[in-house]
Amino acid sequence: MAVNTYNRGLHRWSLVLAFCTLLLVVAGGMVTSRDAGLSVPDWPLSYGKLMPPMEGGIFYEHGHRMIATTVGMFTIVSLVWIWIVEKRQWMKWLGVAALVAVITQGVLGGLTVLLLLPWWISSSHASLAQLFFSTTVAIALFTSDWWLRGAKTVTEKATAPIRGISLVASICVLCQLALGAAARHKAIGSIYHICGSPIVTSVILWVVLRVLLHYADNRELRLGALTLITITFCQVFLGIAAYMTRIAYADSVQPMPLMVTFTVFHVAVGALTMAASVSLAILVRRNVETA
Repeated sequence: MAVNTYNRGLHRWSLVLAFCTLLLVVAGGMVTSRDAGLSVPDWPLSYGKLMPPMEGGIFYEHGHRMIATTVGMFTIVSLVWIWIVEKRQWMKWLGVAALVAVITQGVLGGLTVLLLLPWWISSSHASLAQLFFSTTVAIALFTSDWWLRGAKTVTEKATAPIRGISLVASICVLCQLALGAAARHKAIGSIYHICGSPIVTSVILWVVLRVLLHYADNRELRLGALTLITITFCQVFLGIAAYMTRIAYADSVQPMPLMVTFTVFHVAVGALTMAASVSLAILVRRNVETA
């Protein structure tokens, strides 16, 4: 089997791609929170131009498109770079999957505009954004120096299995994010997303406590678990803040800046929660061997 060597340039580029993708998620949250979804009624151009006047809702909608285009170009560069320097075949196909995801994401964004914001396309667009961000984080993880140095594996304990439930946590987070996207796009009431929050938080606590109680000697697993629980608690508090400001400003002229701020941060940290749960699941698979 070919041995892959660390490529500092590729790893740093992967970090840049992940960061820009997070900015794209934030920009998408701004479009929704500012009710700017149809500020630009055409696609792929904006009012028939590459650069329309950046004013009002156009600033958020076209700005979102500009960031999306940049992320798409960065993803193409990543794919080419990966295919040139990577010896791991599965990494090459992960790069292909990332490009397919970002192209699909762009098409869904365009259909959202052309079909006048159908909830099922808008919600799919938002959910795929979360998956794509987690993919970019995974690529950054796989290209890091410490990953290529290898893992110090431990055997899964029969009394405290972890490989399966770590995947369950990621699936639960994705479902919760999909509910949040559906609520933001008026497909369902917010109550479904709110009711899902304690369930997802409980599953994450279950996974994190199992890691810290039974696998804390492994540094990668310990840091991954602590990162996930820290981000999760931030997400819960942001969710409460977003909901309370929405209630407080229900009778005010919308959108209110404070409500928009908490909502957008909630969307962004939701993406970080998803990425952290996926990263922990990856680390579990890497570091914990079946008995």
